[in-house]
Amino acid sequence: MKGNLRVAGDKSISHRAIILGSIADGVTRISGFLEAEDAMATLAAFRSMGVEIEGPESGRVIVHGVGLDGLQAPDVPLDLGNSGTSMRLLCGLLAGQAFDSILTGDSSLLRRPMRRVTDPLASMGGQIGVSNEGTAPLHIAGNSKLSAIDYIMPVASAQVKSCIILAALYAKGVTHITEPGPSRDHSERMLAGFSCPLSIIDSKISISGGNRLIGTEIDVPADISSAAFFLVAATITPGSDIILRHVGVNSTRTGIIEILKLMGADISLTNQQVVGGESIADIRIKSSPLRGIKIPEYMVPLAIDEFPVLFVAAACAEGQTILSGASELRVKESDRIQAMADGLTALGIDAQPTADGMIINGGRIIGGQVDSFGDHRIAMAFSIAGFRASDEITILNCANVRTSFPDFVSSARDLGLDINECWE
Repeated sequence: MKGNLRVAGDKSISHRAIILGSIADGVTRISGFLEAEDAMATLAAFRSMGVEIEGPESGRVIVHGVGLDGLQAPDVPLDLGNSGTSMRLLCGLLAGQAFDSILTGDSSLLRRPMRRVTDPLASMGGQIGVSNEGTAPLHIAGNSKLSAIDYIMPVASAQVKSCIILAALYAKGVTHITEPGPSRDHSERMLAGFSCPLSIIDSKISISGGNRLIGTEIDVPADISSAAFFLVAATITPGSDIILRHVGVNSTRTGIIEILKLMGADISLTNQQVVGGESIADIRIKSSPLRGIKIPEYMVPLAIDEFPVLFVAAACAEGQTILSGASELRVKESDRIQAMADGLTALGIDAQPTADGMIINGGRIIGGQVDSFGDHRIAMAFSIAGFRASDEITILNCANVRTSFPDFVSSARDLGLDINECWE
């Protein structure tokens, strides 16, 4: 692998830019917006609620905010496709509206757990109907009078935290949220950029209801979760030397870099700067032999979306890699622990799943057929395994790559991977 690349815009930031821009007073101008299915589902939802949004055109979006109380009742249920971020964040926002709403999605999203957001919202006074299994569709009653709460989160989760923050904007009083550990903090940083005051002391966030947001300009950096695939690819492919440009390196998202460095990766950051409250850098990666490690549990929330491709790195490392404390991986778009263990085993790697992680003994990757179970990150991770496979790898059920990284195949080709899409 040789060359340099700017990967797709950050999905987490793109979601939040549309959400906060829509309820702000005035115009918000966004550049670098991710034009992928998940972020577009959020954009479409706000158009359905009466927000005028221009674009996207070459990553540029203009949102004409309607203010905190300007959203309108949608005529139909809001279909959020495969996007768990959209559903969980909108659930908090819509709990404080004057109208009823329904949130739905594809078959994968309708299997994902939602009580982690509906339970704290209920303690604020929100009225949200879920299935007997605690899953969507979510039926959200309007005109609920929300009250502030002091919520101690059982696990670190940016989606749950952001859901409660959005509901807190519509609640009476000051809401306090305490995290047990760090999780991505894009919502907090972006609210400050929208001139919305909030207090962060140690692990406690405090936000008052009724605070208004002022439209702003947002530059969405390249997504480190998308860059992760090429971080691993360059590390495991002998002779590689690549640069990934303008990547968001928010300290709550850089677990992938820190874990790879612990394994022996040669990764350096240059051109570091802060844009709109977010840390951005170019990342240079040179190939390097990896060694197995026990991944520190405190790093798990900082790399939760990157573990599928980290498992591929572990398969290429010398010795044993152990992950624990990552049970959240079992309730993502797929059961990512089982899906990756099954796939790596099919490719000749000794990978033993556990209740909350995996034990991987590095070895030689052979060719074979694996199933991504419609999970975009599983599909892309096994594609990266192709850089080290001794024969062809066939990956089934890959259409959902478009939810987060629609240019993945062309980007991988540009950096040297022989990859083809076959839609039969």
